[in-house]
Amino acid sequence: MARIVIVEDDDAIGGRLAEMLRAQGHDGDWCPDGAAALARAGRGPAELVLLDLGLPDADGFELCRDLRERLPGAVLVVLTARTGEMDVVQALESGADDYLTKPFRLAELQARIAAHLRRAEPGREGGPGLIRHGSLLIDRTARRCLIPTGEVELRPKEFDLLVRLAASAGLAVSREDLMSDVWDENWFGSTKTLDVHVAALRHKLGERVRITTLRHFGYRLEPPGEG
Repeated sequence: MARIVIVEDDDAIGGRLAEMLRAQGHDGDWCPDGAAALARAGRGPAELVLLDLGLPDADGFELCRDLRERLPGAVLVVLTARTGEMDVVQALESGADDYLTKPFRLAELQARIAAHLRRAEPGREGGPGLIRHGSLLIDRTARRCLIPTGEVELRPKEFDLLVRLAASAGLAVSREDLMSDVWDENWFGSTKTLDVHVAALRHKLGERVRITTLRHFGYRLEPPGEG
């Protein structure tokens, strides 16, 4: 069972999502506005958040940033009627891991939730759970990225993307494979989310990683000491 927070001001949508999640055995906690969402975040952790950007009492992007700060371990999925590419980019840069536009199909939402929760399970990668990449130590079981001076705080999808690239260090990985492996094999939305998350890894890890952009193909994480 996962603790899932629904932030949605539409009674029909919020109630239906809460009912769907509870029927699947999850703890679906419905918050009708931003104030309720922040209060819920203060009561304890959650595994996943479904966030509508169009709330009556809060700017959706600011609330996204606040929830990312208060629930750092949660996967944050934006549900919104906004379809512009800049809205997608701003949501991702505000802390979202995924973006689904309204109207959405419940089956697709269920599949994405299941995929996110499955990938967030401790030890789901198998093996000893450790990947060394130069000065980085990636602990897949504990979902931690360690450097000699301490821990680098990564968002859930940033961590998953780093694991996927590190597992194929030195090899070219296509955008399609990265979207399928890190997000969802049935992903239908913009792949701009991938570029935003790569940029975040470059910013947070600096010279410790060299992620090469392969134009019209994908990315390659260079082996330590190479570029």
